[in-house]
Amino acid sequence: MENRDLEKQILFLKEIDRMKSVLRQNHVIEEGRREDDAGHSWHAAVMAMTLAPYAKPQVQVDRAIRMLLIHDLVEIYAGDTPCFDSDVVATQAAREQAAADKVAALLPEEQGKAYRALWEEFDRAETDDAQFAAAVDRLQPLLLNYFTNGASWVGRTVTRAQVYKRNELVKTVMPALWPFVEHAVETCYQKGFLKA
Repeated sequence: MENRDLEKQILFLKEIDRMKSVLRQNHVIEEGRREDDAGHSWHAAVMAMTLAPYAKPQVQVDRAIRMLLIHDLVEIYAGDTPCFDSDVVATQAAREQAAADKVAALLPEEQGKAYRALWEEFDRAETDDAQFAAAVDRLQPLLLNYFTNGASWVGRTVTRAQVYKRNELVKTVMPALWPFVEHAVETCYQKGFLKA
């Protein structure tokens, strides 16, 4: 190829196909199999579009969707980090920073910097756009667990308090959705899918 940027972009697109092989802890609703990163990112992006009416007026939902589409690219190299596994969480930042460097280097320099900046903004969750994206990202596994009878919680020591803490950003960013969070958590707890 004569166009070096295009060549890098094509190889990047080939490389990110690996997201389809990175398995997460959550299970898809209908099939009982574990969710993969690509499916998670797509589902979270569509959730952001669908839940846009509940976002703060200043949120640029299109930017949040871009963050959701790239936020787990690092997991191609860093793997999925189960949020309730404190030993694995302890190494997450270092693994993901190194992976973010690797992902950014796959693209033409300016595009790589732009993707890395979006990933970092999502990771810090300080801006309105990033907080909305992060809240959707946290709500998505709760939704799956609610409809799969706690498939990724059963047999583990995941507590009701941990799930509430993990989703408290939803209460701040999209307060209208908090009743659903409470309903889902309490239903799963009452059915024994979550520990006390």
